[in-house]
Amino acid sequence: MNGTDLHKTDYFAPSRMLLRLLAALMFMSLTSIAWSQEPVSGWGGKAQPPQYKGEIFPPWQHGANAPATNKGLEFTVPEVNVLSDFHGNLNNPKLVVFVAGNYYFAMAPLVAAFEKEHPQYKGRIFSETLPPGILLKQIHSGGTITVGNMTWTVKPDVFAAGLKKIKAAIADGIVTGPAVPYATNDLTIMIPKDNPAHITGLNDLGKPGVRLSMPNPAWEGVVLQIKASLVKAGGPALEKAVYEDKVKNGETILTHVHHRQTPLFMMQGLADAGVTWKSEAIFQEQAGHPISHIDIPDNQNTTAIYASAVVKGAAHPKAGKEWVEFLRTPTALAIFERYGFKAYSKAK
Repeated sequence: MNGTDLHKTDYFAPSRMLLRLLAALMFMSLTSIAWSQEPVSGWGGKAQPPQYKGEIFPPWQHGANAPATNKGLEFTVPEVNVLSDFHGNLNNPKLVVFVAGNYYFAMAPLVAAFEKEHPQYKGRIFSETLPPGILLKQIHSGGTITVGNMTWTVKPDVFAAGLKKIKAAIADGIVTGPAVPYATNDLTIMIPKDNPAHITGLNDLGKPGVRLSMPNPAWEGVVLQIKASLVKAGGPALEKAVYEDKVKNGETILTHVHHRQTPLFMMQGLADAGVTWKSEAIFQEQAGHPISHIDIPDNQNTTAIYASAVVKGAAHPKAGKEWVEFLRTPTALAIFERYGFKAYSKAK
């Protein structure tokens, strides 16, 4: 070994390599800790085909809620390509109805009965059954809405929702009076058919470990009635447990659309109970889904009154008025009664 070779020899290389290795390990450890402390975001499911039956996904009425006479190519893929709250043909409709999603399942027989009495509208009725808060947003957006990659504009002739919501819409100049009430509905506790959490009443909803699916206060008017019933049953503490504490700890899922999601969550094993309108539980039972319900006593229940009115500046005011009047007829009320609704009377 000459002087030059001795000068090139790095006696500290092993030490530096060890330091680099330790630094790398420390970085990996710190990074791992940082990742573990980050909140979980995004979808937490598995990238594989679903293990549950496809028929648990809407639309549950096998196309019956689309009153179009010529449906052309039917391309509905549950869970993937489906528009459950939009019914009919957008091509030059003669009547457009925006109705709160409380009775999306009743629209098919209602439209069929209305068309029988008014054959000039057959196949020319379009309806939406989103929550009233969302429908009002669409109205304020000029009737334009985007779902996925599709955008369209349709302005309603009729707006139907809770009586208080219709009166507020009249005051805001959205619809023209009068508000015409036609039916009432009561709350119930929807549960999976086997009732895994052994729910017997509203107070059980506040128990730790009971997973709930509840309507979202951001756009669902029914939340006011539900909160009132929770207070009747268990005081403010029960309301807080269901709509605050359990929301924070993840035991309450708030719906993204409306009550249709509650039975969907239950059939996927994600929820043990949820408060909905009684009519929705009855529909699920009639459809043969593994859903049941627990009646809420009268002294804890809250009744809703449904009303409708013609929208200000409606393109089809005559058709709108005919629909508003039709909802109070014995024919329409008989359809509502199939699902547990009751005819409105001024005594209520």
